[in-house]
Order: sequence, then structure tokens, then C-alpha cells
Amino acid sequence: MGNCIYCGQNAGFLKSKHKICESNYFIGKTKIVESICSTITNDSDFANLENEISIINEKNYIKPDEIVALYTKGFDNAVDSFLDDGILTIEEEGKISKFITHYNFEQNVIDKNGSLQKVLKASILRDILNGKIPETRLEIQGNMPFLLQKNENIIWAFQHVDFYEQKTRTVYTGKTQGASIRIAKGVYYRVGTFKGQPVKIEEMKYISEGLVALTNKQIYFASSTKNFKVPYNKIVTIDPYEDGIGLQKDGVNTKPQVFKGLDGWFTYNLISNLNQM
Repeated sequence: MGNCIYCGQNAGFLKSKHKICESNYFIGKTKIVESICSTITNDSDFANLENEISIINEKNYIKPDEIVALYTKGFDNAVDSFLDDGILTIEEEGKISKFITHYNFEQNVIDKNGSLQKVLKASILRDILNGKIPETRLEIQGNMPFLLQKNENIIWAFQHVDFYEQKTRTVYTGKTQGASIRIAKGVYYRVGTFKGQPVKIEEMKYISEGLVALTNKQIYFASSTKNFKVPYNKIVTIDPYEDGIGLQKDGVNTKPQVFKGLDGWFTYNLISNLNQM
């Protein structure tokens, strides 16, 4: 005989759970996530939330060590709800801050799925759209490999970004003409001329992995092999991708550049709007 992994009672021969207990377990988890999300979005009392979670736990067999993950999920849902219209208001940010302050979760818990970063990025873009230069919302440890200008501050930074640059290589197409003369077994010597034409091929070449910093004035890149900066007012075009951006700088001999491994939507909006301030 086996015992139910949820209620601990006899589950029957070669069985480890009651179907009704398993159903109640998943229903309970869903209810807790919904309650956490609702409490944040409606700015309700956290004491009532904790009582509600305690009651659900008693009936739905949810273990205490599972609750933290449900808080994270509820927080994720609340953030997605606030950002559904693409804007994070000051009031909505205040509700999120109230939740974070009350429970004081570790950053790796509350930002497990990147929701805290979404909030910070949305608040940065809101400041810029309101004509305000945002302050640094990152805690930077160690020395950054950039010499910032006067009144320049880092707004955001991305690590482990792959940098690509367009390069030109030449290949020849065509054919040779002439006769083949056999010299020895398996060896031929061709007499004639090569009439191929040189063709230039443009391709994106991987350069290196490095650190990208976005300031209120320009974008920086630093790696073991290449370091440079591009002022926003020198950017002619910028193309956002799902996981990166493409830039074209002003200048006769400049080539397109691609940064892969960063938030393309956020970076595009930050650069585009700062360039208009």
C-alpha cells in the first residue's frame, strides 16, 4: 500500500496520490498566484494576503518551501499586467516598490524571470519620455572600463554581448580556358588564362564578446580586443532585433555594426529617445 504524497493517507495498491488531492494541489497554487497578483495590482493589505495563503495551504497541501516560487510568479503576473499597455505609471511603480519593501526578497528570487529588470527599464523609458535624464538604477561593482565625460552617467549595462562588424572580402568567379596536359598518372597541368571577375562580398564578422554600457550621451563597447564608443548623435540608423541591435554610424567609410545578446527593444527606445532630447 502507498500513501498519498499530498494528504499522507492511504492511496491504494501501487498508488502514490489521490486524483482529488492532486487537483486541489494545483488549484491551490493557482489561487495563491492570483491572490498575490491581485494584492499587488489593487494595492491591498499584505496581512490579508498572508492569511488567505495560510487558509489555502491548509486545504490544498502546498509545502512551505513552495510558497516563495509562488510569490515570484504572482509578482511576474502583476508586472506583466502593469506593462500590458506598454507604460509603467508612477502609481504602478509605487505598488511594486511597496511589495518588494514589505517582503524584502533576495534579488535572485524576485528577478528570477527578469520582471524586476522590466520594471527598472520601463521606469527609465518613462523618465526619458517625460524629458528627464534618468539616474543609474544599477548597482555597479568594480571599475567600469570607460572614461565618462563630464555630466555623463551610465544608465544601463549589458554583459557578455557579442559584437559583429560588416567586413568586405573579394572572391573571383569565372572559369579557365585552355588545354589539359597529362604529366603523370593522376596529375594534370592546365595551360590557359583565368577569366574570372573579382566580386566583393559583404558579410557580418564576429569580432569579440564584451561589455556594453548605455549612458545619457553615447553607447560604449569594451572587450579584450576592441574598445570604442558611439555618440548617439552620430548614429544614422538603428535597427532593433529580438536579442540585439544593429547600428550604422555617420561617416564615409563606416560599416554596419551589430550587438547581439542585449535587450533590443529597450536599447532601441533608449537611444532613439535620448537622441531627441
